[in-house]
Amino acid sequence: MRIGIIGTGNVATALGRVWAGTGHDVTIGGRTPERAVAAAEAAGATSAPLPEAVAGRDVVLLAVAWSGVDEALQLAGAADGTLRDVPLIDPTNAVEHGVGVLLAQPSAAEHVAAATGAHVVKAFHLFPATVWGTEAAAGVTVATCGDDPRALELTGELIRDAGARPAVLGGLDRARQVEEVAGFVIGLAFAGVDPNRAIPKVPA
Repeated sequence: MRIGIIGTGNVATALGRVWAGTGHDVTIGGRTPERAVAAAEAAGATSAPLPEAVAGRDVVLLAVAWSGVDEALQLAGAADGTLRDVPLIDPTNAVEHGVGVLLAQPSAAEHVAAATGAHVVKAFHLFPATVWGTEAAAGVTVATCGDDPRALELTGELIRDAGARPAVLGGLDRARQVEEVAGFVIGLAFAGVDPNRAIPKVPA
């Protein structure tokens, strides 16, 4: 696939490296050109200005901190339709740092969809970037939410390329539910509680 990545942090670099390593054409763009070049070099990908990084891509990954989402989308030309009808993976966590309370209504994913007109799929938001492409990913299930079947299918392929298993929870209206799970985990972890002990083990 031709994959465009918006962002230059850990998630962008980790998934960019995994996807480039599995044969995808990955281009990284960021708000700071120098950081985009560095992230692309670390991932074995190419870099480009944000509008070029997302133009003509099969899939786009939005991997920026929640506070920078609107600026990044603006710089990528979302208002001009650069992301309209494009499968867009949203791993953002719109939560208050160290507390876990959600900051977006009704959900971060729905906010992104409204701002872009993209076929948004919520995914990759719960596990740390260091998991992807490692042996640890083999035991991971990535819950996804989205309304477009093709976008969900492409996201599922990329999840498998990262070494994990995809599981579709439902439409984008379920995104807030999976985002709340991240807030739940973050809140307990910062309180010094193991979140794994707060969730019952249910037989598969």
